[in-house]
Amino acid sequence: MELLTNNVSHKDYLCDNTQWGVLLCETIGSDNFKLLYDIYHMQIMEVDITRNIKEYHTYFGNYHTGGNPGRNEIDDTQELFYPAIMKAILETGYTGHVAQEFVPSWENKIAALQQGVTICDV
Repeated sequence: MELLTNNVSHKDYLCDNTQWGVLLCETIGSDNFKLLYDIYHMQIMEVDITRNIKEYHTYFGNYHTGGNPGRNEIDDTQELFYPAIMKAILETGYTGHVAQEFVPSWENKIAALQQGVTICDV
């Protein structure tokens, strides 16, 4: 279940904050049901990204990146500092994939993706 914003792009979306998603996971009670932690969306909804990752990581099955504002490249023009976020994810023992889910604004889309991968390679 993906955690998304309900106030920007997914009007009336119910799973719009970490605590609600964690409660859903606990209610379902299956190790096969996890949350997709979309960092961009949760920055808009909650702000406290690294604390939530550290506290609730056992409920997260995957992560998505995206710069805020604009959901563009995850570089130093954005509010989010992805090297620290990636270190927090790594510290939890996570060994899965982190999806680059941003909307490139550069003409060279491959270069934008390469930059995002480099930033996330901690």
